[in-house]
Amino acid sequence: MKQITLLLFLFLLSSCAMEGEAPLTTFTPTDHNATEETRTLFTSLDAIRHQHVLFGHQDDLAYGYSWINEPGRSDVLETAGSYPAVYGWELGDLEYGNQENLDGVNFENMKQWIKEGYSRGGVITIGWHMNNPVTGGDAWDTEGDAVPTILPGGENHEMFKGWLDTFADFLNDLTVTAENGESHPVPILFRPFHEHNGSWFWWGQDLTTTEDFVALWRFTVEYLRDEKGLNNLLYSYSPDVFDSKEAYLERYPGDDYVDIFGYDDYHSIRSADTQETFINRLEMLVEMAEERNKIPAMTETGYEAIPDPDWWTETLLAGINANETTRRIAYVLVWRNANHEHDRPDHYYAPYSGHPSEGNFREFREHDLILFEDDLPNLYSLEMER
Repeated sequence: MKQITLLLFLFLLSSCAMEGEAPLTTFTPTDHNATEETRTLFTSLDAIRHQHVLFGHQDDLAYGYSWINEPGRSDVLETAGSYPAVYGWELGDLEYGNQENLDGVNFENMKQWIKEGYSRGGVITIGWHMNNPVTGGDAWDTEGDAVPTILPGGENHEMFKGWLDTFADFLNDLTVTAENGESHPVPILFRPFHEHNGSWFWWGQDLTTTEDFVALWRFTVEYLRDEKGLNNLLYSYSPDVFDSKEAYLERYPGDDYVDIFGYDDYHSIRSADTQETFINRLEMLVEMAEERNKIPAMTETGYEAIPDPDWWTETLLAGINANETTRRIAYVLVWRNANHEHDRPDHYYAPYSGHPSEGNFREFREHDLILFEDDLPNLYSLEMER
């Protein structure tokens, strides 16, 4: 039986520490004023990753391979029998005041889906493909040397602050009321400026200097935390693939500005031929995170259209479960299931009902290492089970 209370997790970790094995850690968020639920989530993710890995899916409640905006539906639920433990969401186009994001998801609906996932005990992570502040193009528009213009003193700095204000307004709507009648904001794993070591986004490696990228990250955190009073955010640093610790940390903004050590990998997770690379990256990620009291995670991954019917257990699980170190990531999130009629026919990363990998996905779900939503203890309380 997978389900276990977090108090028992902490007891087990403490026992290991007394026996000279895996030490009990005391990781805390970088925001010293973080809400109680946010601090507890951080502690819970650190505790649970010593035994389990949470499974996540992007846009899981908004649409699927053959449906759009149907209450209660989820391709993951309909194939694995449970919602995912982690829900990924995207805010691209929020900065323009649009009603829908860049993938056609209505923002008001998204707020409700975020609250719904959280109310069932799930973890919420949000990314943001911000549009190019110089050209007005999308995040993939790399013209205009954009980053210096939105730093303090830059010609687009006030506009960028306005974008962050819009983000703050969105988050302020993500307030829920507990059974005791008290309200609190939903804790969010926030993943800005991801895959920055590539050069396909305007904030990428060849588009800005290390100094300017670090300054942008630090300003964003300080503005949201200190000026806007958003104390429900855990910040995720998420480069694309890397082949050394030095490469991963090249643009690291510092321990006071990062909570999650993530990375995105669509490259080394396709077959056994690249599994050694995949394992090596996971080992480096966990080691770097634990050296800095951060939480390691696979923040974005997947195999488009899942052409290998055994990919879930033979490639993804096999890599994560390779050894004691690789198993200590907190979660793995696969990308979205675009609707095959109205969006992109082969752009999906979780199986839908009838997909050839559906049976193997259920095997993946049943493995003791992997947790879906209905396996979860209460990640937002260390005293009671959900």
